[in-house]
Amino acid sequence: MTQEHPSQQPWQPPEGFQMVESALEGITVFAPVQEQSPEEAPRTYICPQCGASTRFDAAAGGVACEYCGYTAPVEGQEVGRQAAENEFTLETVSLAERGWGTERQELHCEQCGANMTLEPGALTATCPFCASNRVNVHPAPVDVLRPRYLVPFKVSPEQLQKPVQEWLGRGWYHPAELKTSASLARFNGIYLPFWTFDTIITADWTAEVGYERQERYYDASSKEWKTRTVIDWRWENGRVTLNIDDLLFCASQRVSPVLLKRIGSFNLEDLVSYQPDFLAGLQAQAYDITLTDAWEQAKTDLRERARQACYDDIPSRHVRNFSMTADFGDETWRYVLLPVYLTTYHLQGRTFQVMVNGQTGVVAGQKPVVWWKVRLAIAALLLPGLILLLLSLFSVFGENQSMLLIIGILLFAGGVVFSARLYGQAAASEAA
Repeated sequence: MTQEHPSQQPWQPPEGFQMVESALEGITVFAPVQEQSPEEAPRTYICPQCGASTRFDAAAGGVACEYCGYTAPVEGQEVGRQAAENEFTLETVSLAERGWGTERQELHCEQCGANMTLEPGALTATCPFCASNRVNVHPAPVDVLRPRYLVPFKVSPEQLQKPVQEWLGRGWYHPAELKTSASLARFNGIYLPFWTFDTIITADWTAEVGYERQERYYDASSKEWKTRTVIDWRWENGRVTLNIDDLLFCASQRVSPVLLKRIGSFNLEDLVSYQPDFLAGLQAQAYDITLTDAWEQAKTDLRERARQACYDDIPSRHVRNFSMTADFGDETWRYVLLPVYLTTYHLQGRTFQVMVNGQTGVVAGQKPVVWWKVRLAIAALLLPGLILLLLSLFSVFGENQSMLLIIGILLFAGGVVFSARLYGQAAASEAA
């Protein structure tokens, strides 16, 4: 019996390697076998006691059933501002987990284009951003980055009715029936996507800086000595270092930045590690501003912050030919979810949006304005000064004419300032 020579046996790759697709024809490439992680079973969030659907309850601090009172805590580790941060490398992004970690479906609004995820079988037909019912539902994509941390809801929907109604009743230039007639829609708890950025900015500036000094000179026309201010210019330079910690950047294009700013800041000390249970019965929006685009936009704002810090570093208010270079170092990021409530109400045939901070309960939103009240108030502010200005034009007041003119100018100028402020506040009430 002849034995086959070892060199004639077909070559086998080493243990733990497999053949992969090659970009070059005729070249065979082997790579380590990638371990297949076991697929996570979808969570159903069904109450084990009565079979009803459960949802995350802010008051209970866990998943709860509103029918039988069953509660189960969510095991999310509290990490606060010590939550791990990621470097800006392709490897970090490629290794990040994908999807939501549980079965979700995506609701798409055909009117405003918003996308948000919700639990399978959730009954909703209205977009929380624009109140449109032109929506359709399809499976949520699984290729988006998975958030690593979130701030849980601290305020429950039942706690919102009273503060929102009180907020609706504030303001004399709003309709009197606003507090009683505004029909609030259901409060939609939504986790919004945010990027957080940390960096150290080193900004070097160069400018001509002017310093004032008093100079005495002889005025030939009046034949006397006088004093005037002279500015001496000289080139100077300096360096400013800014330590940016947890800069929040909203990764949603569908949220009103005006309302988001009005509901105040979020306390990142409440950050916990992401668990799908926190999303039970709630909506969540995936980012539609990518990490790289968000960082480029954030750097534009940070450069302005660095520019202002450089101006503050200059020991004079006289500056010209200013230039600055800003270097960013130690850049890190996180992907987190932060809680808000959205609701709408209808009044006088129009739809208005209200946003509530799901952590602090701060309310902001749109309110209609009774513009005839605003115009009447502006007229009342401007009229006294205008009357005095007209009266000062008549010589019958003799020596008091100059005094009336000065008082009239001051009153009218003050009226213009307060009128502009009033108009701006009223216009901002309807804006979003």
